[in-house]
This record gives sequence, C-alpha cells and structure tokens, in this order.
Amino acid sequence: MFESIRLAPESASTLSGQVDAIYYVSVLISLVFTVIIFFLVVFLSVKYRRRHADQVGVPIHGNNMLEIGWSVLPFIIMLFLFAWGTKVFFSLCRPPAQSTEYYCVGKQWMWKFQHPDGHREINELHVPTGHPIKITMTSEDVIHSLYFPSFRTKCDVLPGRYTSLWFQPTKPGEYHIFCAEYCGTQHSGMVGRVIVQTPREYELWLAGGKTSTMTPVARGEELFTALACVTCHRQDTAVRGPGLAGLFGKRVQLANGGTVLADETYIRESILSPNTKVVAGFQPLMPTFQGQVAEDDLMSLIAYIKTIQPAAGAVPAGAAALRRAGFTTDGTP
Repeated sequence: MFESIRLAPESASTLSGQVDAIYYVSVLISLVFTVIIFFLVVFLSVKYRRRHADQVGVPIHGNNMLEIGWSVLPFIIMLFLFAWGTKVFFSLCRPPAQSTEYYCVGKQWMWKFQHPDGHREINELHVPTGHPIKITMTSEDVIHSLYFPSFRTKCDVLPGRYTSLWFQPTKPGEYHIFCAEYCGTQHSGMVGRVIVQTPREYELWLAGGKTSTMTPVARGEELFTALACVTCHRQDTAVRGPGLAGLFGKRVQLANGGTVLADETYIRESILSPNTKVVAGFQPLMPTFQGQVAEDDLMSLIAYIKTIQPAAGAVPAGAAALRRAGFTTDGTP
C-alpha cells in the first residue's frame, strides 16, 4: 500500500544527489536544533519554576562563553551551508562545454521543444542518457518556469530574453515536466514528460521521425537569406551593417561608448529592436523585424549566427568603419 508513496521525486540526474544532500542536511540541522531548543524550554521551565508566591528570582548577569557559543556556532553552520550551496548552485548554472543544445519555447499553455537535428515536440522531450543536455528557452507571452523535479533543476522562462538550464540524465524512464510559475487560468495543465532513453533507443527514435525536418542552423541560414540579412552583413568592408563572423561570445563596441556581450539576448534584441544598441561606426539603418519573425525562427537565426566564422584571410567586416570611428578592429579605442 505504501510502496508507491514517495517523499521526494525520483533522483535521475548527475546533480540531483547533490541537491538532495544539501536539502536533507539542512532539514537535519533544523530538526536537531528544534529538538534541543524544545528540550531546553521544557527543562528550564520545570527546573526554575516559581515554587511559591513570595519567591523572588536571583539576578543573572550572563555567561560570556555561552553567549559567544550560541552566536558563533550558528554562524559557522550558516557559512558551511552557504559555501556548499554556492558550489551546487554554480554546478547547476554552468553547463559543460560538451553539452548538446536543445531549444524550448513556453507558451500558454504548452512547452515546445526542438532537437539539434530539427525534430520538434510539444509537451514531450526525448533525450539520451549519459550526455549533458542544455536547454535554451524563452517565452512567447508571460513568465513561465521550466521545472524537472527528477533532475532537481528549474529556471524561469522569460518573454524577450533567453535563459538556460542543463541536466545529465542517469537512467532511462519517464519523468514529469511542470510549469513552476503561475501563468494563467490553465497553469496547472501546463505539464509534460521527459522520456529518457539509452543512446541506441534515442537514435532509433530520431530515425523513426515521420516528418522531414531542418536543423535549427539550416533553418536559420534559410531565414538569413529570405529576410535579406546577407545584403548588409557580408564578410567584406563595403557593408552597411556590422559583420557577424565570429561575433558570438565577443564584446561589441557601441556607438554610445559602451560595450555589450554578444550573447543570445543581444542578438535577439538586435533583430527586433536594432536601434537600441547601435554598433560603433555604423548608422541606425536596419529595419525592425518585430512581429515578422516567430520565436522558433529567432532561435534558428541565432543558432545560425553562432556558426558563422570568418573566411580564411578575410578582412573583419566593418573594420574600416570602426577605424573611421576611432576604434581598432577589436573594438577598443
């Protein structure tokens, strides 16, 4: 009868054990101090109770060692938990370099996932065991929160911004997906499942797809041409827009004198609101694509831009314009 009752979700990722350990240690410490305090309250109440009506208590001027002890001991415990929690937090927030990137779009009230090869799923996500999975996500409408209880990981999914989480499944099975942020009347129905398979089973599942798909990079390249981005972002010095080759992950010098990191959020903003952060040496000529490109296609465009690398021996795009603006080719004054 009680075999199916679980006090916690199943542990099914490489980091879930670390999260569980810090949680259970915190609960144990709280329980121990609760018992000690309860015992002392009862014991001292009985031992030093007033035994008759005219009894007067003896003044106590304190005990320095006792006061230092009950101040220092909790401080040390809190520092220990803080250091341990920080280590686990950094592990949860830093996907390994060899992670496979998937994409997710939250929408009232469903989860839309896309695999690296272009396969798409709604409210389901197939992944292989033994390999780190990074999920880059955004929202089409309101704030959601992608939560994998069995992997002990959760992250807010925000409109107009990209966030990410990662996990590495350790055993095959089916696990819950929840939205952990109230997002409207059908919030409780915004659920799904992760289907973790062995690498062989996952490859067979991918091969058994019934619909032809394009990878995000291929779709992004197609959109890059269809939206006429190539007319201004060519790999030569006669362009009207800054070069994109090798852009991702670099610092970009702006016309207002500041700099910005060229990450997913910056590239998205540059597509939808190009005049917000104009690159040094260029004029605000780019039109906005707000309302013309869906979130799925924006992710594909960004995936393609990440792959653009300068041609061998090519002059960095926009170098002449940067020099005219008083900057070197690496963006420094």
